[in-house]
Amino acid sequence: MSQVQPTDPLQEWREGAKYWARHLPTIRQMFAPLTRALIEEASIAQGQSVLDVAGGSGEPSLTIAKIVGPKGSMTCTDAVAEMVDAARAEAVNRGLTNMQFRQCVADALPFPDNSFDASVSRLGAMFFPNPEAAFREMLRVTKRGGKLAFVVWYKSELNPFSYLVTDVMSHHVETPPADPDAPGAFRFAELGKLSAVLKRAGVVDISERVFEFDMAAPISPGEFWEMRSKISETLRTKLAKMDDQKKSEIADEVLRAVKPFFPNNEMCFPTQMLIVSGKKPE
Repeated sequence: MSQVQPTDPLQEWREGAKYWARHLPTIRQMFAPLTRALIEEASIAQGQSVLDVAGGSGEPSLTIAKIVGPKGSMTCTDAVAEMVDAARAEAVNRGLTNMQFRQCVADALPFPDNSFDASVSRLGAMFFPNPEAAFREMLRVTKRGGKLAFVVWYKSELNPFSYLVTDVMSHHVETPPADPDAPGAFRFAELGKLSAVLKRAGVVDISERVFEFDMAAPISPGEFWEMRSKISETLRTKLAKMDDQKKSEIADEVLRAVKPFFPNNEMCFPTQMLIVSGKKPE
């Protein structure tokens, strides 16, 4: 999920890689239901070769590697070397030997045609600088008839994990309206938008559905804010410009806002994502 383009296209993701690696166990648990749904949507099975584009610090690649097993292979890519390094280190830590890692951007994949049984991207497509070009590349390296599957955020107003913090920040920092077509978390939150780009790229048999789940993890509100304020490039940038008093004020407001979603002092946000999939023509 590391394809966004600020002034230096990847600098903010480089700076955030250490935080994604630090919080990987929590992030893995938060998105575990989503990863399972993506694996099912892509029809991933033992013995397959699978490509994960914009795999960040390692998920869902690490989970998929266990599914395809030793007779299969999992290739994890990301545009940021630090993210790739974090994913590789975690694979070594888990003793996974069926994984490969490449630093590359989504619209220039360094693999031969028809290399993979399936290609996926979980919460990465929204940040591709040129989505249509990226999808054409993913099609090229996927075998004929192979599945492509993507997860993107559904509407912000349906996801308190996002909007609660955004609402607090809006009271302290003037934020201009986002360009709906620029790289960003909710770029493809509109039903049909991602499907249309996939169709233009040549993907067939496209389907999309809203996937609802509880984003849950055994972390407190304070631990949530520590993670959320570090893995979000936008938040880190805004908070870095504030003094300690202002940061403390914002933290207090966030903790109050999210409290209803921490029963028994553990995180549980109702969440909605879009799962969009299709095939490479036979």
